[in-house]
Amino acid sequence: MFDKLTRLLAKPGPQALPDLRLSVAVLLVEAARQDDHFDAQERAVIAQLLTRKFALAPGECDALLAAAETHADQMVQLHGHTSAIFAQMTPDERVELVEMLWDVAYADGVLDPEEDLLIRRVAGLIAVTDRERVLAKQRAAARSRQPPP
Repeated sequence: MFDKLTRLLAKPGPQALPDLRLSVAVLLVEAARQDDHFDAQERAVIAQLLTRKFALAPGECDALLAAAETHADQMVQLHGHTSAIFAQMTPDERVELVEMLWDVAYADGVLDPEEDLLIRRVAGLIAVTDRERVLAKQRAAARSRQPPP
């Protein structure tokens, strides 16, 4: 009996990955919160991005955004969410996500250094190259009419 228990503890089962939509939403919320100010404009950009990406109805988007905020409040590390994204998205979709993060960072008209740092970390964790990250940043900046990075 002791051997069976030891084997169980020695070989942990696979961890379930978080829902992809929730993981994306949590990262978008986290990007908006990096400057310690999560305003209505940032929330609207996140809702628009989630609705477009996942073809959500308004009620579904509201529920997803609320769940993402709750998860972001309780989150201690990005790893679970970035692992889910890496495992479930194609390389092009991961670049698209980085661009979405830049859209959120530029939503309030100011790119905060903490937002930039978070996006760099996320890009690295989901295997988006520096070049792809910078190009995504440039596209987002152009859309938001920000000065080039």
